[in-house]
Amino acid sequence: MHDSSYYTPAIAMAIACVLKGPAVLRAWRDPLLRSVYTLIVLSGLVFFFAAPPTISWVNRTVGIPNFSAALVYCLLSAFSASCLLLLLNWRGGPPEEARRAARRWVAGYAVVIVSTMTLFVLGHAPEERQRDFDTYYADTPYIREMILLYLAALAVANVAMIVMCWRWARQVRGWLRAGLLIIAVGFLTNITFAAAKLTAIVARWNGGDLDFLSSDLAPALAAAAELICAIGFCVPMACQRVGDVWSTWATYRRLGPLWRELQPADAHGDHAVRIAWWAPAELQVTQRESDIHDGLLNLYPYFDPEVRARAHDAAVAAGSGPDRARAEADAAMVTAALGSRAADPEGRIICAATADSGPSPAPAGGPRDLVGMSVALRRSPVVATVRERAASKAGTGSPERVA
Repeated sequence: MHDSSYYTPAIAMAIACVLKGPAVLRAWRDPLLRSVYTLIVLSGLVFFFAAPPTISWVNRTVGIPNFSAALVYCLLSAFSASCLLLLLNWRGGPPEEARRAARRWVAGYAVVIVSTMTLFVLGHAPEERQRDFDTYYADTPYIREMILLYLAALAVANVAMIVMCWRWARQVRGWLRAGLLIIAVGFLTNITFAAAKLTAIVARWNGGDLDFLSSDLAPALAAAAELICAIGFCVPMACQRVGDVWSTWATYRRLGPLWRELQPADAHGDHAVRIAWWAPAELQVTQRESDIHDGLLNLYPYFDPEVRARAHDAAVAAGSGPDRARAEADAAMVTAALGSRAADPEGRIICAATADSGPSPAPAGGPRDLVGMSVALRRSPVVATVRERAASKAGTGSPERVA
């Protein structure tokens, strides 16, 4: 790998840290957010300190040959622990159980980190090796054990992550499952990194020379594993966000028929506040819902509960379920009210309405009720029948106050 292959992901992680930093500081008590941020930081540090120019700089600064190797191994162990903590917090479950599991993993990898530094101090590695430290010192007492320890700790973490991802993936569906399977592939690739290192070391023990597996292939596998895992973590969140936006715009579009029907019923014809067309989808939906509610309020004097009841019975008789029948009944009442309003251009029914007319029979509920009404306006044969009757009444010019 070239030096840029190490620094490119390190710079990308540094940018992510800067962008995510304010959000993390505002919600530092959120264990999931802390886990994500810790993983990003450690990932960037691993690539930065594993780069050969950084290795040389650290060794010169500290004044100890190959101190950078021990530092990178400790960072790799901390990174392995952070991956496990992220998956634990991401999965959720009983908080106390998650905290106990997190404490066990942190304690275990803290022991690994302390043991790594202790073995490095006990060993003797006087000649600086920037790219082939593992194979060059494969037979050196204590240094050999240090290398095997970090590879074992890395392999254990990766196997645990694969098992956890696989078990969780069997319980979920959709983008989350896809993300978990991608993450599992990433950690499987990381195991091949450890396997390549170990193969080169064993070859050294037996007098062979497969150093290229450790110095060339293993770093490339580590970079690929990092990229695959990052994609796996991003896929569920990014696709969920896209899906939410798509769903919001779908709601906006499905509210269109009801919104257009009620525009003539708006007594003012416009609103004091209008949002720009480029505003977020959530605001667009809120504005459209507000317009619909205003239109329903203006139609209140023309609402006829009997029309609603008859339409509900007709929808049930036609095989509609409870929710759909209610939506068709509400839409039929609105359609009849619009017809009555069109047949009363002078507004005599509105003038005759009194303050004690009783509570508004306007359809209750949130956006889902409005969406059901809007869909029924366009598709329900029950509403179509009421529309024809309302049109004939409007043609005779005989308004009825149906309140």
